[in-house]
Amino acid sequence: MYEPIRTKSVHSMADADFPHRTREEELDIQLAGHLAALLAVTDDLGLDQAATLIAHQVTRLRGTPPARSSTPAPDSPATLHRRALALAGRALVVAASRADTAAAILAAERMDAHTAALRTPENEPAEPLAAATR
Repeated sequence: MYEPIRTKSVHSMADADFPHRTREEELDIQLAGHLAALLAVTDDLGLDQAATLIAHQVTRLRGTPPARSSTPAPDSPATLHRRALALAGRALVVAASRADTAAAILAAERMDAHTAALRTPENEPAEPLAAATR
């Protein structure tokens, strides 16, 4: 009733033409990207010691040192800390799935540092949210 397929599948033909990256290589690239973005925000905040540690991890993953920006972002410190917290969280997830203990510890430490920085009095709203809604 049906005629048999005589040609190769498009999917099987495409697989043979170019090399694929392994899951580990993809995770390395993704982790290095998250850490490089975290490094840029850390540089904007002026946290030199943390930036050095992050740059070391990016160098380990990529094999080359990351490019560093010399122009700080015009955002407020609270905005930069929130951005850094989100980036560190993403890096932690990828580092955990990759089983990279050093990067996971660094990301967790950065998350703690940025969370603590967001809890300082200058970053808190003038009125607590509960008081503002009364």
